[in-house]
Amino acid sequence: MIAKLEMLIALAKEQHFGHAAEALGITQPSLSNGIRQLEDQLGVKLVNRGSRFGGLTPEGQRALVWARQIVGDARRLKQEMRATYAGLAGHVRLAVIPTALTWAAELTARFTERHPSTSFTVLSRSSEEILKQIENLDADAGLTYLDNEPLGRMTTTPLYREHYALLCRSDHVLAHKHSLRWPELNGIAMCLLTPDMQNRRILNRHLMQAGIEVVASVESNSTIVLVSNVIAGRSVTVLPDHLARFLAAGHDLCVVPIEEDSAAPTVGLVALHREPYTPVVQALRKLVAEMARDQ
Repeated sequence: MIAKLEMLIALAKEQHFGHAAEALGITQPSLSNGIRQLEDQLGVKLVNRGSRFGGLTPEGQRALVWARQIVGDARRLKQEMRATYAGLAGHVRLAVIPTALTWAAELTARFTERHPSTSFTVLSRSSEEILKQIENLDADAGLTYLDNEPLGRMTTTPLYREHYALLCRSDHVLAHKHSLRWPELNGIAMCLLTPDMQNRRILNRHLMQAGIEVVASVESNSTIVLVSNVIAGRSVTVLPDHLARFLAAGHDLCVVPIEEDSAAPTVGLVALHREPYTPVVQALRKLVAEMARDQ
């Protein structure tokens, strides 16, 4: 039953029989047979079939909710049992907003030092994608904004507040200021994250409140691209202060703090709110709370 529920989850995610089969590492006929067997067991039609995948039926949508819960519970049970005799171990999939990747590195380094039998895959994702990946069981937890997206059935553990800074070349007109306010960026060429990123939406609000029309000369979902444009001298960028300092190291760049004009957004750990939590998620929450207290 668990394997067939995983097939339903994969099919709902991929929206294509062939792609779902490939993701599961099975043949397409095996996937189709598994879905039909699941339909027979449940006594309802789950998938609209034609020449191609036609979406889930209403019963399929409801079954998908149960499938995610049951498969998630099965994985938690497995981790719980393994932890009782082998200690904390396993592979953790952590989805992270791009501006929190330096914090993710600190978190994973401390975690694996404390629990040497664990390993991580860290995925850079938008805040919306992080929630979807956790819901779809494609990520175990995430680092994202806690007070800007609707978080739904997530448990949250605050880690830090995001403060902003201008990153520019040392020969820029704003380079040697001790700090600046948002209106001072009026008329300054900027490169920024893409609009699908929550960080960009936050910056847009700050700039618009300062009366600045937001026009980015370069947009990217990569902070490396933004900093490369700054180094080339084409524009400036605005990043969280900790990330700006990290990316400026070794380059002829200046980091200028931007004075706060509203409450700084909170970034922290999110995971599905299901008790009992897996030992790994519980340990992650504990470590994030410790890191928050250490600041």
